[in-house]
Amino acid sequence: MAVTLKEVAERAGVSRSAVSRTFTDGASVSDVMRRKVEKAARELGYSPNALASSLTTGRTKLIGLVSNNFHNPIFLEVFDLFTRGLQDRGLRPLLVNLSDEVDPENSVRMLRQYSVDGVVVASSTLPPGFAKAFRDAGVPVVHSFGRYSSAPEVHVVGIDNREAGRLAARTLMERGYSHVGFMGGPESASSTQDRYEGFMTEMSAHSKIRVSYSFAKAYSFDAGREEMLRVLAASPAEAFFCGDDVLSIGALSAIEDSGLECPKDVGILGLNDMEMARWNNINLTTIRQPIRQIVTSSIELMVATLDERDRYPEARIFSCTVVERGTLRPVLKG
Repeated sequence: MAVTLKEVAERAGVSRSAVSRTFTDGASVSDVMRRKVEKAARELGYSPNALASSLTTGRTKLIGLVSNNFHNPIFLEVFDLFTRGLQDRGLRPLLVNLSDEVDPENSVRMLRQYSVDGVVVASSTLPPGFAKAFRDAGVPVVHSFGRYSSAPEVHVVGIDNREAGRLAARTLMERGYSHVGFMGGPESASSTQDRYEGFMTEMSAHSKIRVSYSFAKAYSFDAGREEMLRVLAASPAEAFFCGDDVLSIGALSAIEDSGLECPKDVGILGLNDMEMARWNNINLTTIRQPIRQIVTSSIELMVATLDERDRYPEARIFSCTVVERGTLRPVLKG
C-alpha cells in the first residue's frame, strides 16, 4: 500500500499540516522542519500526491501540448524536447492531437476539462486563431512555430517563414539554376503561404529565371512523393525548394523511381534539418530551423507567463541557416 501523509508525519514527529506544507510550493516551513519531513519521506518511500496538491495550490502544473501533424517525423524531436524540458521545470505535459480539429472553441473546452495551467500550441499549420482562443479564455498560451508578427496577439516563438523562403530562393540562385520550383505543403497553412510569398518575392527580381510552384496535400512523405510524381510527369524544374524535409524526402523517392538522379537531374532543398535529413542514404541539403532553441525559449516564456499572467505578448524569432549536403549542385564560383 502507498505510504500516507499521516505515516510521514508520525515518523517525523510533526503535524500532517507540516508535511503538507513541506511538499507545497511556496508554503511557509522552516529549514529544520523541511529536513525532518524530507528525511522521513525518504525512509518510508513517500511521494506526494500531485492531484491532491493541486487542490491546495489551485495549480495543476499541467501544460497542454497541442499539435496537428503527427505524420511529420520532425514532431518526434519537438515532442521529445518539449516533454523533457517541461518535466525538468516541474511541469507535466499533456499531449493533445488536433489533427482533425477545425473549431478552436472545442479545443479550449477540452483543455479546460483537464484544468491545465497553460497551453503550448506546437504547430506551423494551425491558424493563429487557435492560440488566440486560449488567450481569450484566460489560459496562458505560447504559439511555438507560429506565424511571425511584429505585433503578436499571443506569445509566438519560431522563425520568419517569409525570410526562410527568401533564403531558399537565394540558395537556388547561387547555384545557377535557370528554372526553379516551389513545392509547398498544404496551401491553407500559414507556414506554406509565408514561405511561398518570401520565395516568389525574392525570385521576382530575377526575370531571367523561370519559376513554377505547386502544393502538396500535407506535410508528409506520401504527399511529397505524390506531388513530385505529378510535377515530373509534366515540365519539372531543375531544382525545387520543398518547404519541409519530409516533403523533400518524399520528392527524392519520386525522383529515384522516375529514373532520375539528384542532384544531377533534379535538385532538392528542404527546411527543418530533422535527424533523418542527415542520414547517409538521404543526405538532404536543407535550411536548418533551430528546433532546440525554439522549444527552450517557448518553455521559458511559458514559465514566465504562468508567473505573470498579464505579460505583454512578444515574438521571439530565430534565424535559419543553410546546411550543405548532397541534393543541390555546388555554388557557382566567381
